[in-house]
Amino acid sequence: MIMDTNIKCVAIDDEPLALQIIDNFCQRIGGIDLVTFSDPQKGLDYIRQHQPKIAFLDIEMDDINGLMIASQLPPETCFIFTTAYLEYAVDGFNLDAVDYLHKPIAFPRFQTAFDRALRRINAQKPPTPQRSANITVKKEYQNVTIPLAEILYIEAMEGYVKIYRDNGTCTLSRMILKNILPMLPEDEFVRIHRSYIVHRSKIKSYNRSEVVLSNGQSLPIGRKYSPLNV
Repeated sequence: MIMDTNIKCVAIDDEPLALQIIDNFCQRIGGIDLVTFSDPQKGLDYIRQHQPKIAFLDIEMDDINGLMIASQLPPETCFIFTTAYLEYAVDGFNLDAVDYLHKPIAFPRFQTAFDRALRRINAQKPPTPQRSANITVKKEYQNVTIPLAEILYIEAMEGYVKIYRDNGTCTLSRMILKNILPMLPEDEFVRIHRSYIVHRSKIKSYNRSEVVLSNGQSLPIGRKYSPLNV
């Protein structure tokens, strides 16, 4: 299971031995930043302040019942119950617990519960926007789609841009260079001159004053554009 580096977790249990077992299990899994509390109120206060990703909660404790703690957790924190009392299982799942671990806990069962928590955390993340592999521009009265990987360079003209492709073709579109620049991924394209944008992967060589492209075409580097950005 792929997870964030050093995922923040909290364990609350009034039995020091139970906390030690959870700490040992987290060390075996790796990549977990665990903070433990034997005082339930201090543990709840810490969770409210730091909003860890996962909380391991004992249920039967002297000061505060673990079910009460679970009902007060921030929505960003999912929780796993760790208890010796099976009669609380239904109450635990009614609170939307990720899992319910019955003591004594075996490591494989702990690993399963932790993986379930990670899946819930990942499901809550907004999907990563898919970056388009193309741009679409106007050519006369038609929309033309051009694969980014085929673009060699783009040249500005009076109120137009010319998009040169690897196959030697050129698309003329009525727009200005500064408006097409936001359509292009910064890690793939670089502006080298007030009149030119080039595809980084198509640069064969460069010096302080010019770049040479993969087809042998040379283009000037403007005085205000550093070759270090190429």
